[in-house]
Amino acid sequence: MLRACVIDYKGSWSDHLPMAEFAYNNSYQASIKMAPFEALCGRKCRTPIHWSDMGERAVLGPNVLREAEEKVHLTRRRLLTAQSRQKSYANKHRRDLEFACHAPGPSESPPGACPDPPYACNI
Repeated sequence: MLRACVIDYKGSWSDHLPMAEFAYNNSYQASIKMAPFEALCGRKCRTPIHWSDMGERAVLGPNVLREAEEKVHLTRRRLLTAQSRQKSYANKHRRDLEFACHAPGPSESPPGACPDPPYACNI
């Protein structure tokens, strides 16, 4: 997202970084099926334009904790689903590789060279 906006910022992107972070935290994420702010706080973020609206009140009490726990479980399930899907895509093209270590003998290493430590070949 920042890369897409850096052209418009014309060298002063660091001044606009908080706005880019705000935009990212309020953008829909397909893997968790909600915005990061909504996953963290349990409600949609109100933009500065709506900060003066008083119609929406926070519900205080034991329900807040229960709703937060439900959001955490929901987010974890969705992230595990996305991780599983991404893993299956990656494993389609994965192949097993074998590495062979070649430790140079005394005649092959240049004078004054430090030999590799013994753990360097434990790949």
